Amino acid sequence: MAHAHLREIEAETHKASWLLILTLMGGMLVVSSFVVDFPLVARTLFQHEASMGPDGRTSNPYADVIALVGAVLLGAPLVWHALKCLVRGHTHMEELVALAVVAAIALGEYQEAGIIAFFMVISNLIETRTALGARASIESLLRLTPERAHRLGSDGSEEVIDAKYIRPGDVIRVRPGDNIPADGEVLSGESTINQANITGESLPVDKGVGAEVFSGTSNLTGALDIRVTKAGRDTTLGRVQQLILDAEKTRIPLMRLIDRYAGWYTPTVCMLAAIVWFFSEDKDVGVHKAITMLIIACPCALVLATPTAMVAALSCAARLGILIKDVIQLEFARTLTAVIFDKTGTLTTGELSVTQMKPAPGVEGADLLHAAASAEQMSKHPAALAMVEVAKKAKIELTRPDTFNEEAGRGVTARVAGDQIMVGRSNWLAGQGADMAITDDPEYAEPEGVSMLYVTRNGKCLGWLGLEDRTRSEARAAIDELRELRIRNLSMVTGDKWSVARRVGAEMGCTEVQAEVLPEEKLELVDDLRRRGHCVAVVGDGVNDAPMLAAGDLGIAMGAAGSDVAINSASIALMNNDLSRLPFLLRLSRGAARVVWQNILFGVAFIVTTMTLAIWGPLTPVAAAVAHAGAALVVTFNSARLFRFGEERTVDMAAYISPLAAQPSPAA
Repeated sequence: MAHAHLREIEAETHKASWLLILTLMGGMLVVSSFVVDFPLVARTLFQHEASMGPDGRTSNPYADVIALVGAVLLGAPLVWHALKCLVRGHTHMEELVALAVVAAIALGEYQEAGIIAFFMVISNLIETRTALGARASIESLLRLTPERAHRLGSDGSEEVIDAKYIRPGDVIRVRPGDNIPADGEVLSGESTINQANITGESLPVDKGVGAEVFSGTSNLTGALDIRVTKAGRDTTLGRVQQLILDAEKTRIPLMRLIDRYAGWYTPTVCMLAAIVWFFSEDKDVGVHKAITMLIIACPCALVLATPTAMVAALSCAARLGILIKDVIQLEFARTLTAVIFDKTGTLTTGELSVTQMKPAPGVEGADLLHAAASAEQMSKHPAALAMVEVAKKAKIELTRPDTFNEEAGRGVTARVAGDQIMVGRSNWLAGQGADMAITDDPEYAEPEGVSMLYVTRNGKCLGWLGLEDRTRSEARAAIDELRELRIRNLSMVTGDKWSVARRVGAEMGCTEVQAEVLPEEKLELVDDLRRRGHCVAVVGDGVNDAPMLAAGDLGIAMGAAGSDVAINSASIALMNNDLSRLPFLLRLSRGAARVVWQNILFGVAFIVTTMTLAIWGPLTPVAAAVAHAGAALVVTFNSARLFRFGEERTVDMAAYISPLAAQPSPAA
C-alpha cells in the first residue's frame, strides 16, 4: 500500500517535471525570438523608418517562427487541459487563459502569446507544486517504513527479506540507526526510540522488554528483537498514511463555493470581454483589452486561497502529532464553545494503582486479589491492568477464565475454575443478584477520593479493592488555555464515583462535573449541551468512550498511537497524551481561517483592481500574465506561514539525538 502511494506521488512529480521542462524549452524559444528580432529592431530605431511594415511594426519571419513554436509548447498544456474539461462537461476557470492564448496566436502575436502562456503555466506549476507539497509530508511518512527487514528464524538464524513480506508473529531484529518496519513488542534488548513522526513527542523514548514500538520510528542506540503485532497497512503508520491521504482529498465549504460559481463565472467573463471589444473604437486595442481581461479573470490566487492554507495547516498539525481526518473538522474546530473531557486516561494518566484492599470477614486478601485479577486479566481497562499488575507483584498465580464478558462502565463477569466471579460497582453487582449486604457495614464504607470495585464469587461479596489515579501535570494549564480561547463550558464526565470526580474536577477547574454515569448517559450529556446551543468537542482516550467521541460535533482521541479504536471513532486523533495539543488545535484552526480569508480578500481585490486597469488603464496582456503569477506567489507564501505555526512547541533534537546515535550498541 505504501509503495503504491509512493508510485502515485512519483508519477505526479514526474508529470510536473516534464511540464517544467516543456515550460523552460518554450520560454527559451520565446526569449530567443526576441534575440533574433533585436538587430532588425535596432536598425529600425537608429537607421531608417522605411524598414517598418504598413502596420507600423518590424517583421522578422525567423523570430515569428521561433516565437510560434515556443507559444505552442507553452500553450498546448493549457489548451489540452481546457478541452478535456469541456469534453467531460466540467466548466473551470482555466478555460479563460486557454482562450486568451489561442486568441493571441490567432492575431499573430506569437511573442505575446508565448509570454502569456509562460507565466500562466508557471502559475499552474505553483498550484501543482502546492498540491505536491501537501503530499511531501505524506511522502516522508511513506518513506519511513524501510524496504528491507531482518527476520529471525526459529533456530536464531537471520535472513534479509522485503518488508512487505513481514507478517504478525514474525520476530525481527532492528539495529541502531534503522527504522522499525512494523508495529510490535520488544522481546529483548533496550534502546532509545525517536517516535516524533508518529506521536509528535519532542524527545526520544526509552524502550525495554515488553514495550510497544511503532512502524516508521527510528531506533537510535541499541539493538532490539521485536515480535511483530501489526504489519503493512494495519500498522499505526499505515493507518496514519491512509487517513492523511483521505484528508487531503476533502474540501471545506469555501472550496466548494468557488466550484459552485465556476459554471457561470467563465461565460460571464467571456461576455464582458466581448462587450469591451465590441464597444472599443480601435478594434486592435479592444482585442488586447479582451485578452487582458481573460488572463486577469482566471482567479488563480482565489483558487489557491483555501487549499494552500489547509495543506499548510494539515502539515503543521501532523508535525505535532495531531491527525486530522477531514479538513472540514479543522475548519470547524474554531467554532467550538464547549469541551467534554472523559476523566480516566484523559485528565488523569489512566495508570491506576491498587492502593487499598478490604477483604470480607473470613476472606484472605490473597484470595480476594486472585479472584479479581483472574477475572479481569482479559480486559484492557486501566482498572483491570492495575489489578493484574498488583497480583503479579504479590506473586499470585492467576487462573485463566473459561468465559469472560465485559459491560462497559459497569464491570466484568468471568467463570474461573467453575466459579462465577464478578467485579464492578456495588449497585451493578446488586442489580445482578449478588449479596451486597456488606456495604451497609460502616467498616466497609467507601473512602473519600478512592475508586472502589467490589468482587463477588457465586453471588457472595469477597470485599473491595481501592484504586487511585493521578491527574496529568499539563491538563490544568491546557484547560486554562481553553478558557482564554473563550471556550465557555469545560465539563468532565466519568463513570467513577462522585468523591473522586469532585476532587479531579476541582483540580482541573472544570465548569461542570458529572459522575457515576454509564456510556449511554454520557451521550445524553453531549445532546444536552447541544440543545443549549453549544458546539461540542468530546475528548477521550478512545478505549471505553468511543460512542461519546462519535456523538460530539468533534471527537478528539488522545494517545491514539497504536489504538485502532481511537483512530476509527474520533474525528481528530492526538497521537500522544499531551493535552496542550488541544488549545494549539483551536489556535491553528483560527489561524488557518484568518489566512484563508486574507487570501480570498487579496484574490478578490486583485481581480477587481487589475480588471479595472485592463478596461480603463494601460495594463497589457503580458503585464497581466506577470501580475497573475505574482498574485499566485503572494497567496502561496502567505499560506506557507502556517507551516511554522506552533514552531515554539517543538524542540531541536539534533544535539540530543546525535550523541545517542553515536553510542555503541549492546549486543542483540
